[in-house]
Amino acid sequence: MGNYCDTKTMDAAARIAELEEENIALKEALQNAEATNEAKSSFLSNMSHDIRTPMNAIMGMTSIALSHIDEKPRVHDCLLKIQTASSHLMSLVNDVLDMSRIDSGRLTLNEEAFSLPDLVHDIFVIIRPQAVQKNQTLQLEIGQIYEENLIGDPLHLRQILVNIIGNAVKYTPAQGHIKVCFRQRLLQEEKSGQKSIWLDFSCEDDGMGMSPEFLERIFLPFERVRNESTSQIEGTGLGMAIVKKLIDRMEGQISVTSVQGEGSCFKVELPVAVNQNARKAPAIVQGQAVLVAECHDERAAAITQCLESSHLRPFRMKSGMETVTWLTEAEYEDHMPCAVFIGQELNDMPVLELASHIRQLAGEDIPILLVSEEDWAQIEFRAKRAGVDAFVPCPLFKSRLMDTLAGLLDKNQTDRDDGLMNADYSQYRVLLVEDNELNQEIAMELLSLTGVSVEVAGNGAQAVEKFSASPEDYFDLIFMDVQMPVMNGYEATRRIRQLHRKDARDIAIIAMTANAFVEDIRRSREAGMNEHVSKPVDFEHLQEIMKKYFSSTDRSRDAALSG
Repeated sequence: MGNYCDTKTMDAAARIAELEEENIALKEALQNAEATNEAKSSFLSNMSHDIRTPMNAIMGMTSIALSHIDEKPRVHDCLLKIQTASSHLMSLVNDVLDMSRIDSGRLTLNEEAFSLPDLVHDIFVIIRPQAVQKNQTLQLEIGQIYEENLIGDPLHLRQILVNIIGNAVKYTPAQGHIKVCFRQRLLQEEKSGQKSIWLDFSCEDDGMGMSPEFLERIFLPFERVRNESTSQIEGTGLGMAIVKKLIDRMEGQISVTSVQGEGSCFKVELPVAVNQNARKAPAIVQGQAVLVAECHDERAAAITQCLESSHLRPFRMKSGMETVTWLTEAEYEDHMPCAVFIGQELNDMPVLELASHIRQLAGEDIPILLVSEEDWAQIEFRAKRAGVDAFVPCPLFKSRLMDTLAGLLDKNQTDRDDGLMNADYSQYRVLLVEDNELNQEIAMELLSLTGVSVEVAGNGAQAVEKFSASPEDYFDLIFMDVQMPVMNGYEATRRIRQLHRKDARDIAIIAMTANAFVEDIRRSREAGMNEHVSKPVDFEHLQEIMKKYFSSTDRSRDAALSG
């Protein structure tokens, strides 16, 4: 009897302990749910404010522009402000959509080839103007880099890095300092014969920092630092939550240290596959002399190391006078260099003044390359007038420097912006497939600026019909919307590709759609589209696409004629 009672007592005690654990778990779940609901309520309140702010600017500036329609400078200023507010509004909406897709498990990571130098350059094109506006020092350091051509998801990788650096800029006061560093480590193991590396990234600032309490919540959705200093800083509180989830999906790691009032440091480690099928470096005749003018030892060493590793012979000068003297003697002795690299700083004169002297001395045959951290858009006009042929942005990547040099030496270098704004494509014909009348009007207006002839189809079925009824090679390019009545863009593309005519296989079909996620890009490619342009459409991107595919069309037709 005693044993029975003891057993019963033990069972009751175990059950009580079990119930207590369940109660604790339920209390924690309730607290988490209440915290989440409170955060969501706060988020909706903040979101309402943050969305209304750019919307108010858009509506207000539109009204001002309409009331001063005959004053071109005033209208131009309003349009620039509308453009800025629209970009900010788009970033807010994208954050919310990204978070929704991640939480629902619908986010797909892409696997495509990309260039690390291009990625870093794109990031700093986005971030640097914000730092300049706040008079901040934004320093970028490149450590050991083993591979520049990689495979991964550049879109989401860019999103991670822009978010982290952008936050550093936002939460660092004017005249503050931000240091960003990229380096690589080799992975010991290789999966399925695929070579991989670790991409290490750090971002350190001397901004306002974060409290230990907030650091514990920094990667939670809707969380933002709340104090007087941050009340005017816009955002959704989703950025770092998205960053953390993306890094987890990429099987990477992120860590953050911060001291309130002193600054923060973010560190990211990501495994990235190496693109073993990347284009090989351009061939340059080895042993040629190259003149390097730069007084800063570290920057000069970076340039000369790139040149020496490509079996060229760099001669480094620290001043403009040294450079001119060396060139004068080289011309007299008939051993002129194959190119001249001018750095960012000289001991005795401005770099563009030296470029002008070199051009007068050496004539038009020797390429002059400017290697600098300067914003090329700001100095391009003066640099070209001084005789500079090409620009190599810092931080310096070997591939970018050698590709630029090889292009100039082969006389094949083309200025990326040359002729874009004044492009005349009146000899080409485009089929625009778009069901929305307002979007049709916007697209036709943008395309008309280049002189291209445009024909319109209101849905996918009309597009297939128009293309089928046209003579071969009648259209040079198709811009295809995706979501349309009667027949969507995917199906229309598939049907065009299946037509028994040569141009059906060769014509470039470009998705022009508001479906801007990685899955949408993949679906468009699987349907047979060549590229993907997201709405709202960027005019410069549109021009680049037209230039690319019209040039390809010309080469194909020339080949057919010669054959």
